[in-house]
Amino acid sequence: MKRAASFLITVYASVPVVLHLFPWILGHAIFAHLLRLPFFVDLDRPEDVLNHTCNFYLGTEEGVSVGVWHTLPASKWEEAAGKSPEWYRGTLGDGHPVVIYLHGNVGTRALHHRVELVKILSAAGYHVLSLDYRGFGDSSGEPSEAGMTSDALYLYKWAKTQSKGSLVCLWGHSLGSGVATNAAFELQLRGSPVEAIILESPYTRIGEVVVIHPLAKMYMFLPGFDSLLWNILDKNRIEFPNDKNLKFLTCPLLILHAEDDNVVPHHMGLTVFPLQLYQTSLQARKQHNTEDQVEMISYSANLGFSHSNIYLDPNLPNVVRGFLQKRRQ
Repeated sequence: MKRAASFLITVYASVPVVLHLFPWILGHAIFAHLLRLPFFVDLDRPEDVLNHTCNFYLGTEEGVSVGVWHTLPASKWEEAAGKSPEWYRGTLGDGHPVVIYLHGNVGTRALHHRVELVKILSAAGYHVLSLDYRGFGDSSGEPSEAGMTSDALYLYKWAKTQSKGSLVCLWGHSLGSGVATNAAFELQLRGSPVEAIILESPYTRIGEVVVIHPLAKMYMFLPGFDSLLWNILDKNRIEFPNDKNLKFLTCPLLILHAEDDNVVPHHMGLTVFPLQLYQTSLQARKQHNTEDQVEMISYSANLGFSHSNIYLDPNLPNVVRGFLQKRRQ
């Protein structure tokens, strides 16, 4: 018993030292890209989990190839049987909006809640492009904030070219919300603002999520541990600053967040994070004198949607349709 207790104490005490010596560990923990869930799913065969879907790859930069699933809108389902990837690509210009889905950490584009959301968006009449960033799923390379943002930018520009003027919307869930606003920030900086963004379970900065994680809380009483985490994030160049990005962005924005979110809490101390992002976006529009809409929907805790199950809202297709139709008017 004493040996076991001594071992546990040693392991516990060594964590801050290990993080200091090997800062890349925290990056791997945030991305969790090595957990390629679900197991035994062939990402080259999306039809095993998702109908009316074509798999393809894009070379986002030299040495980096990312996997993407293209799921068709409902009106194209009957035509899709036996069609080639080229045919799928051609349908992106049929006038239906295109949603680029940027998922959170852990797992691949085949994870259950991601597939279920794509089914709903497809049935609602949208093309959906589901991206596995570099290092995730069957995509090559190693993830980084800059690299993941670059992958999203490349896919967005590719989709805009293929869509022939159809609306293209960025949908970012959890960690993907940071990728979405990073990409939108870059595009607006270049004079080509995104047409619409939907953020599901977003945070202010990823560091705010890291420091409230149960494992991190175990060490917060140690002097300097909080600073250690922020310094490591800085060394790894991991920020994903939704709060900073939304101060600049003026494109139409929809925020979806559940009050019982157990990963990115709806309430963090005295600050309501989604409301903070919502207010930040409203202020940005006043500052830039634009009337593009900002909407926010908070889901009651008794619905049990938590962090990844907002797709269970039966009214979600109407919410998304109403938001995007306003953008198209």
